[in-house]
Amino acid sequence: MTELDGLKDELLAQVGAAGDLAGLEEARLAALGKKGRITGFMKDLGALSPEERRERGAALNAVKDAVAEAIERRKAELGRAALDARLQAERVDVTLPVRPEAEGRLHPISQTMDELVAIFAEMGFSVAEGPDVEDDFHNFTALNFPPGHPAREMHDTFYLPDSADGRRMLLRTHTSPVQVRTMLNRKPPIRIIAPGRTYRSDYDMTHTPMFHQVEGLVIDETTHMGHLKGCLIDFCRAFFGIDDLPLRFRPSFFPFTEPSAEVDIGCSRKGGELKLGNYGDWLEILGCGMVHPNVLEACGIDSTRYQGFAFGMGIERIAMLKYGIPDLRTFFEADLRWLKHYGFVPLDVPSVAAGLTR
Repeated sequence: MTELDGLKDELLAQVGAAGDLAGLEEARLAALGKKGRITGFMKDLGALSPEERRERGAALNAVKDAVAEAIERRKAELGRAALDARLQAERVDVTLPVRPEAEGRLHPISQTMDELVAIFAEMGFSVAEGPDVEDDFHNFTALNFPPGHPAREMHDTFYLPDSADGRRMLLRTHTSPVQVRTMLNRKPPIRIIAPGRTYRSDYDMTHTPMFHQVEGLVIDETTHMGHLKGCLIDFCRAFFGIDDLPLRFRPSFFPFTEPSAEVDIGCSRKGGELKLGNYGDWLEILGCGMVHPNVLEACGIDSTRYQGFAFGMGIERIAMLKYGIPDLRTFFEADLRWLKHYGFVPLDVPSVAAGLTR
């Protein structure tokens, strides 16, 4: 059987040396084809005696099975290697734009929120977040909204079915509930901003059912109205990039602040064009005030010891003013042409030191 052992080793070596599927097929034909070496030995079995034929046939079948098994293993290996090579050659980077001229843009809302965070972070504010679905206590009651207040009515607020425990649930109408949750869960001093989505039942050029707000809250033992004014003056001048931008504080009323004020910035409307700066005209952009003692007490804070201020503004509104966007509804229409025009280069992170927009 030495001859068959040598044949087996030789054929297995040829199978193992095959570098591709074509070479493996040549090795298979050389071993098992009609003119293959094993096939040739099989043809010679007829000249042997029955006993010799049985013994040599069993040995040849063992060689044949071993070679066939080696061919299948090598075929699987070469198939995987060929597939890997093809995948590597045909690899597509899905992070690249489909068209060479295409380039992603950051939405103006995302850019504006990053700018807000950058400015207020320089003043020591941290970012706080809260749920979009709120209950009546966090959205209204804790903020000193009395029963029957117009803001509670169905025509302004998106109400949801009552929860299992009987609480009246709604989509938050402002980000003030984040202030309430912060005061309930954190002891003063507090200095946070709360950017996020809010919801009200309205839709026109300057209103949409879903929009974005940012609110700020400072609570400690010494903060007063002068600090509020200085904070907002610094913010507006940094955000709009106008060093001498004038601000005017007008007395107003909000249930959650006392005293309250609306803030106007200087502008010009000559020739039908709105231009920000020290031009003698005014444009309202936000509301603010000192946190009402009732709000502090509702959140478990001693109003005889602590005081603070709060402010809030629409992110779309200040983005429209800064970047000259005329219609609020276009922010949510998913028009790539609009985004290409008003969008920002990704990864160009705003900072006060390097400049908010470049």
